[in-house]
Amino acid sequence: MGIRVLKPNTNAQRNTSINDRSQVTAKKPAVKSLLRVAKKVTGRSKGTITIRHRGGGIRSRYRMVDFNGTDKLGVPGVINEIEYDPKRTAFLSLVVFKDGDKRYQLAHRKAKVGDEVVTDIKAKAQDGNRMQLQNIPVGFSIYNLEVTPNKGGQAVRSAGQKATLVSLEGEKAQVKLSSGEVRLVEKTNYATIGVVSNEEHALVKVGKAGSVRHKGRRPQVRGKAMNPCDHPHGGGEGGCPIGMKYPKTPWGAHALGVKTRKNNKASSKSILVSRHRAKAKK
Repeated sequence: MGIRVLKPNTNAQRNTSINDRSQVTAKKPAVKSLLRVAKKVTGRSKGTITIRHRGGGIRSRYRMVDFNGTDKLGVPGVINEIEYDPKRTAFLSLVVFKDGDKRYQLAHRKAKVGDEVVTDIKAKAQDGNRMQLQNIPVGFSIYNLEVTPNKGGQAVRSAGQKATLVSLEGEKAQVKLSSGEVRLVEKTNYATIGVVSNEEHALVKVGKAGSVRHKGRRPQVRGKAMNPCDHPHGGGEGGCPIGMKYPKTPWGAHALGVKTRKNNKASSKSILVSRHRAKAKK
């Protein structure tokens, strides 16, 4: 994979870079039966804006991705195509199994057409294979991690992401996420070995507002540029400060430096090392 910087033939192309998608092999979706009509998020209810900065965009279709794969235990498959998915940052690999079934799976960064992958309780420790955590060697990079048993992959699914299997001692496995958080996960949960594809996605520079509008995002306006009736930061003469002790949301709540996660989350007991403590140690 690589990032291609555009020549500034027009003002919109200046400081613009795109993903060359050299890993992608399919120009169009290969299997139409795995496509669904995606409902557009307009951000409105009965004409009233309920979600700000949403609307418009190009209509796209949703690819039915198999994040679990346990119903194909022990059935080997071959990667037939690697496709771009407009609904997610990572690329997808179209896997054709020996029984003729076809599934979309998250592609790893080294995925190539013709590679063989399998989902099993215990399999060969190579990129793309999915197995239980207790059978994955300690120190390996994993993705598409199953947090809740029998629910399929829920974490580590975006472009370039990976987690590390730290330890298998004790009743549960210890997995270190990219944020530095160490989480306890059942050893019988499944994960895929490797790193998620399209790892250079974060280096892409959009360059122009039109590209963002195509994704269904509308413009944002600073609160201090509004009137007092529209935002707490509004009003005043010229480019004056917001005139308050702390920044606020349009509805008057604290905007920065406030914890939004409740402590009574059921998943808190699974956090061995908090990501905040991990950052403090650095």
